[in-house]
Amino acid sequence: MMAENKQISPIGEDWEDLRQELLTPEERAETDLKIALLDEIVGARMDMGYSQRKLEEVSGIRQPVIARLERGVTDPYLSTMIRFLAPLGKTLAVVPIEKT
Repeated sequence: MMAENKQISPIGEDWEDLRQELLTPEERAETDLKIALLDEIVGARMDMGYSQRKLEEVSGIRQPVIARLERGVTDPYLSTMIRFLAPLGKTLAVVPIEKT
């Protein structure tokens, strides 16, 4: 009888297992928050029917900066985020962290 030839990815069975192994709870929370924020930002821009160029026109933030922000490759200044969000009808808020 031959053994099953199952290949396992170098990053493990799935992403969540890898996250649990490599990241602290604080790092996972930070990553989750960034992903949720980026999802909200891109969704708001698309809901408004704005391209990144149109958002540049209404916010004054250059399109390459918008692209980097949406890809999550930059940590913008708070003032940049506020200028970026205002034309989308959004703002930032400080809220209590939900304990699970």
